[in-house]
Amino acid sequence: MDITIHWTFLPHDDPDASLAFYRDTLGFEVRQDVGSGKMRWITVGPAGQPGTSIVLHPPAADPGITEDERRTIAEMMAKGTYARLVLATADLDGTFEKVRAGGAEVAQEPTEQPYGTRDCAFRDPAGNMIRINEVR
Repeated sequence: MDITIHWTFLPHDDPDASLAFYRDTLGFEVRQDVGSGKMRWITVGPAGQPGTSIVLHPPAADPGITEDERRTIAEMMAKGTYARLVLATADLDGTFEKVRAGGAEVAQEPTEQPYGTRDCAFRDPAGNMIRINEVR
């Protein structure tokens, strides 16, 4: 079997701030930007990896979500507990400095974890936890 990750979804509550973070700070390509106002679906992905994309979406757009669920999602996003993404780089220190210089909220500086991974963490503008692992 040959399976790859094609798309994954992360919520946003400010499409312009999310676009700036993923495009300008992380250097991802914008592949699609549809909708308007806060109801925008923005597809981004790492340069040179056209088969892997992240869709930044408005979580409140799902018609099956109740008002109570919308409030819970907004609260979890604000705390950074609703969604996460793990990225990888060979230059963790350089990447950390670039992302920090881009104004991202630092959740953890580069650290050697007890389980054998060296990583750092940021929160994107929507509060999603973005961890970056060092490839060794």
